[in-house]
Amino acid sequence: MKKIIPLISVLVLLFLISCTENKKSQELRPKTGKVEPKINIPDFNSDSAYVYTEKQVDFGPRVPNTKAHEKCAIYLKDKMESLGAKVIVQKAKVRAYNGKWLNIQNIISSYYPDKKDRLLLFAHWDSRPVADHCDDPSRRSEPILGANDGASAVAVLMELGRLLMKNEPNLGVDLIFFDAEDYGTPDNLDLPSDPDSWCLGSQYWAANLHEFGYFPRYGILLDMIGAKNAMFYKEGVSNYFAPSIVRKVWTTAEKIGYSNYFVDAEGGQITDDHLYVNKIAGIPSIDIIQNDPSTDSHFGAYWHTHNDNMDVIDKNTLKAVGQTLITVIFNEK
Repeated sequence: MKKIIPLISVLVLLFLISCTENKKSQELRPKTGKVEPKINIPDFNSDSAYVYTEKQVDFGPRVPNTKAHEKCAIYLKDKMESLGAKVIVQKAKVRAYNGKWLNIQNIISSYYPDKKDRLLLFAHWDSRPVADHCDDPSRRSEPILGANDGASAVAVLMELGRLLMKNEPNLGVDLIFFDAEDYGTPDNLDLPSDPDSWCLGSQYWAANLHEFGYFPRYGILLDMIGAKNAMFYKEGVSNYFAPSIVRKVWTTAEKIGYSNYFVDAEGGQITDDHLYVNKIAGIPSIDIIQNDPSTDSHFGAYWHTHNDNMDVIDKNTLKAVGQTLITVIFNEK
């Protein structure tokens, strides 16, 4: 027996069918407007970055005017060339706090040098000539290995270079390893504090750019970025000169799951290479640097001691920093 449907029900049914057909028609109709292509972000390899850290440490303390320093400079230059970069070594003599002349080498690696629109990432590759925070006073005059303070940041940039060789971003990228950052006045000596005794390589480069008219969109400094459970606060000089870049990097880290490393809070102001890149070269730059509120130095208990060795390096931290940076680079348009 067929069920008789009242007229009003028929009208309602026809209305619903019409709406359904219209919806299907709209779904099938080509959408207008520009569709953003999906960005493929390379995967940062923390194992590779760890090995690059270890390679540097194996040379011993990389202090200017030493054989270890010279051998490591050759390694870095040759390695970056093998990773597809156009490498310039900027050699110079600079005077240290004690009057000593230092032979320094700023190692500049450029990817896609024909691109006019560029990004700058930098770190220091030298290590501290003294262990002025060592608990043992008899060893404070000895140089340190600087696994975290120097080598870890350079290693992350090296791994970024390996990825850039295989994956082309929209912008050109320059990776600079600055020399003589860590030759500042020792804290254990009765000498007046001199902030400008630090960062000698970046001061020289900022006043003598490797390329006439060089001016990238912005710069990012890495310093002490390899220790276990490291935390990176929004550094004060960075917030003053380049607050939008700070927001870009920290927001990116949060989006990809690294907010436990990149803390959404302000840290103190630090004299570091980015200060002179900002002040002298006028390139808006920020600093990603460890901040450890549990220590007096805020840089970790091993800072400027002989404990700054491979034991403090953690692959998870290298991954957090490296993946954040490669994501920032490939999201630039």
